[in-house]
Amino acid sequence: MDLGSDDVTGNTSPCLSAHLSSVPFISSLVLPNMGGLDIRLEWKVGSFGCQADLSLNTDSLTLELSNTAVLHQMRRDQVTDTCRANSAMSRKRRVLTPNDLKHLVVDEDHELIYCYVPKVACTNWKRLMMVLTGRGKYSDPMEIPANEAHVSANLKTLNQYSIPEINHRLKSYMKFLFVREPFERLVSAYRNKFTQKYNTSFHKRYGTKIIKRQRKNATQEALRKGDDVKFEEFVAYLIDPHTQREEPFNEHWQTVYSLCHPCHIHYDLVGKYETLEEDSNYVLQLAGVGSYLKFPTYAKSTRTTDEMTTEFFQNISSEHQTQLYEVYKLDFLMFNYSVPSYLKLE
Repeated sequence: MDLGSDDVTGNTSPCLSAHLSSVPFISSLVLPNMGGLDIRLEWKVGSFGCQADLSLNTDSLTLELSNTAVLHQMRRDQVTDTCRANSAMSRKRRVLTPNDLKHLVVDEDHELIYCYVPKVACTNWKRLMMVLTGRGKYSDPMEIPANEAHVSANLKTLNQYSIPEINHRLKSYMKFLFVREPFERLVSAYRNKFTQKYNTSFHKRYGTKIIKRQRKNATQEALRKGDDVKFEEFVAYLIDPHTQREEPFNEHWQTVYSLCHPCHIHYDLVGKYETLEEDSNYVLQLAGVGSYLKFPTYAKSTRTTDEMTTEFFQNISSEHQTQLYEVYKLDFLMFNYSVPSYLKLE
């Protein structure tokens, strides 16, 4: 059954429509001075919704909103503006089906929906969601093995609900996702899936196919194993029209707008990989669990960096760079990432 676009879009959750989320404590918010009167707006939020207590001070008008809340409002506006400006491209599909919602993890107890994007700290966020939904089964997210976090049965996703239940949750739960500079994420996916010897399932499923299509005079061993895909071959595979006609991209290199549908679903918070810890702990604070649950810190020695990404793109022709940018263009625009300085676009 299709979900009508009007239903699925899902309004920002009630409190967040006023630039706040359902926070189980009183919070004061600051906006720039708006003229003549002083209005202090405080949100008292319980588990069943929110209400505003207005106390007027006639000296000046100030709605108190935290800088962080303003930042997240700007990010939401950027997504909305990009969707409007690119409506033909971003809303090709007027409706979503439940199958489109399998990346949206649901936490009933705290009324949260998290759209996970592979290669954007999703392992640690899935661990956190297991703690939040585990009802005491877990306390320390880092005690959960990484492979356990990716077992689908351990977390409930939105596609498992009925249509009315889906629409109710989209309208009333706090919805968030985390994004990353698109080409840095792409290089991270390539490094993880094609340069690690243990990823034989990816080598067999994708590596053999990529080598067969993109490598002239490939050896029989390369065609059989698929374990030595070059980054240039990976890029050629991604921009090949045959690839996109054949099947959707794998989730590790699929665009964020195709995984999370931000032009159909209005996310309350857009976190960024570049400010991962800060944004994650802000989400946990808004969910009312920040006093006892923090985002796990971890060593970043193997993390894909901007410098590393620059190196990988050195051998990509300007024609292929331009075509690849077109594939990920909406992610760049929607989440306010500038065109990388190393690109040689035609």
